Amino acid sequence: MHCVVPGGGLSPDGKWVSCRAGFFLSVRILSRVFRGKFIDLLKRARSRGKLFGVVDDREFNRLLDASVNHDWVVYAKPPFGGPDRVLKYLSRYTHRIAISNRRLVSVNDQTVTFRWKDYAHHDKPRLMTLDGAEFLRRFLLHAVPRGFMRIRHFGLLANRVRAQNLMLCRSLLPTPTVAFVARVEPLCCPLCGRGQLLAGPRLSPQQLAAIMPRLDSS
Repeated sequence: MHCVVPGGGLSPDGKWVSCRAGFFLSVRILSRVFRGKFIDLLKRARSRGKLFGVVDDREFNRLLDASVNHDWVVYAKPPFGGPDRVLKYLSRYTHRIAISNRRLVSVNDQTVTFRWKDYAHHDKPRLMTLDGAEFLRRFLLHAVPRGFMRIRHFGLLANRVRAQNLMLCRSLLPTPTVAFVARVEPLCCPLCGRGQLLAGPRLSPQQLAAIMPRLDSS
């Protein structure tokens, strides 16, 4: 699970409050809060009969006690190369399929051959051949279960208040004004292709008829 968290938020009176330079959240405190909320959700799922794999309550409580005796780690760090790099990295998982057609080498009634990168050997390209059933099994591991959403928005980006909060954030953040100048390509003569056409005065039909003989004679 990846979370993109802004370095600040909106105050109750509608002002943007940024975090301190070089600090966002205490990783140790964040890890403990995450552990507490995760275990609480496990207990709720157990009480509602939605948690399977544990025989009785005594064994379930033993596993919970053993889990809280260890420190949980929430890995938080600033984005590599800025927010654009992070969004590009995450988009590979949220807006792409498990394998693209260009990686497929050959397909027959029994097997599928495709390209893959061997990251353990400096991204060396290799080929792998799987039987059809195993290829489909691995592909379906990337299919999202029913009712599961790939991307969720919380806080100031929640669906109910996203539009209003984004407008407010843009108005509060200092953004430089960039002037865009439209570039207009000059028109060329449709006959010779070399001469440049210049806009002249607008002529009435009578004025145009008066100068047409002179243009024809030239």
